[in-house]
Amino acid sequence: MIRGLHHNAYRCRDSEETRRFYEDFLGLPLAHVLEIGETKTGRKARVLHSFFRLGDGSFLAFFEAPEQPFEFKRQEDFDLHIALEVDPAELAPTMEKARQAGIEVRGISDHGFIDSIYLRDPNGYVIELTAKRPGHDAAMDAAGAARRRLDAWQAAKH
Repeated sequence: MIRGLHHNAYRCRDSEETRRFYEDFLGLPLAHVLEIGETKTGRKARVLHSFFRLGDGSFLAFFEAPEQPFEFKRQEDFDLHIALEVDPAELAPTMEKARQAGIEVRGISDHGFIDSIYLRDPNGYVIELTAKRPGHDAAMDAAGAARRRLDAWQAAKH
């Protein structure tokens, strides 16, 4: 049985640049760094795997693999984003902090059950900072409503 999320991992251009964003700007402590010199299949590698601790004990992790080509591209929200939960009172100050630091930021977006701001990390990933609104838990456990909406979406596509 799955107990929860341990980590979600992404590629990064530069481990220190990534650390500055996630630890210095967002406040996620660097918790572990693992240097990988060989894969489990015996292939030589030069990879640094770094982990940043979230408040719930899970981690965001990144791989820097300078000798392995990877297309870093500016992600769009609908393609890929990482949503991290914050207190509602943190949204506006974080927007201002990002503007002061020259970090691309937009929001505050009202999604009905959450409010969000969107930042872009140094790797091009969209980082959504989201705060629960009253009624969030009821909206996320809507007694089958999600399945009915998905079924209606699927039927309308065909």
